[in-house]
Amino acid sequence: MKLSQFNYDYTPGFIAQYPSELSPEQIEDYQNLNISNFRDDCRLMVLHKDTGEIEHKKFTDIVKYFGENDTFVFNDTKVFPARLYGNKEKTGAKIEVFLLRELNKDQKLWDVLVDPARKIRIGNKLYFGENDSLVAEVIDNTTSRGRTLRFSYDGEYEEFKKTLYEMGELPVPVWVRNRVEPIDTERFQTIYAAKEGAVATPAAGLHFSKSLFKRMEIKGIKDTYLTLHMGLGHFRTVDVEDLSKHKMDSEQMFISQETADLVNNTKASGNQVVAVGITVLRALETFVTTKGTIKEYSGWTNKFFFPPYVFTVPNALVTNFHLPQSTMLMATAAFGGYENVMNAYEVAIKEGYKFGTYGDAMLIL
Repeated sequence: MKLSQFNYDYTPGFIAQYPSELSPEQIEDYQNLNISNFRDDCRLMVLHKDTGEIEHKKFTDIVKYFGENDTFVFNDTKVFPARLYGNKEKTGAKIEVFLLRELNKDQKLWDVLVDPARKIRIGNKLYFGENDSLVAEVIDNTTSRGRTLRFSYDGEYEEFKKTLYEMGELPVPVWVRNRVEPIDTERFQTIYAAKEGAVATPAAGLHFSKSLFKRMEIKGIKDTYLTLHMGLGHFRTVDVEDLSKHKMDSEQMFISQETADLVNNTKASGNQVVAVGITVLRALETFVTTKGTIKEYSGWTNKFFFPPYVFTVPNALVTNFHLPQSTMLMATAAFGGYENVMNAYEVAIKEGYKFGTYGDAMLIL
């Protein structure tokens, strides 16, 4: 398929800047609210991929579509404060540094993006924090924007990591809003986030509340977890018209034997496996045996979906509404069918659904 086939009539007003359950007044007073149990108070579009039928529901209705021994698979990655602001030596120019991944623990090497990239060269030093308490040197250029930084720190590693993260902020996408607010500390993470390493949140999981998990438990619906540390590959601009030539960035992932066994047993018994988010979809389809089962795995994936694609493991997908020409929209269309999904997006626009990280959700059955 072609990149141009994944356009739709988009305006920035579609993007939800705040969680859908909160009014502007509540956002201002969020510290006095117990909002953790209201994550599921958003809209849910249900798309039946075999018929193209669309239903309009609340997210709490999701449990009505599943029953005993169906299994929801979640991504338990945790977002770390990846965005830092520093100053360049001598000139004092303000530089934004986006931490992507730690390359070497002992040498304190990090793969990063810098902005503006044109001002940064190998050998430049960057200073962070009050009194320039943390220093990093550029030791390599990996891409036009990418760099490798070596941080200088005399203390223990854990102390260094704590200092580094205290200087950073959660990387709320600029297309959501151009500033991070206190509410994001809680709402930009899923309630089950456990394993730090992502620079973006698995947004489909943000809708699951404690009360919703309890309702799933009462119905006998099972849940299990894998880890895929979401990088910026999902958000990089696709710059080739022929999608077969696009290469996804590799992302680290882990599937336990316990999760593999539960997913395989669910499939074998004829029950439904539900992928909560595109990251889970990628992980489940990365290493599938000839018998259609998955195995314990620790490694990397650069799996990229676009229509047509035959999925082996999941029967259903929970996802948010994504930007035009994004790899996540392409993956959604691969699962739900191109015509079905693009039509659903037209309906979502007409019906006023909210898009993006804090937006509404879609269930594809």
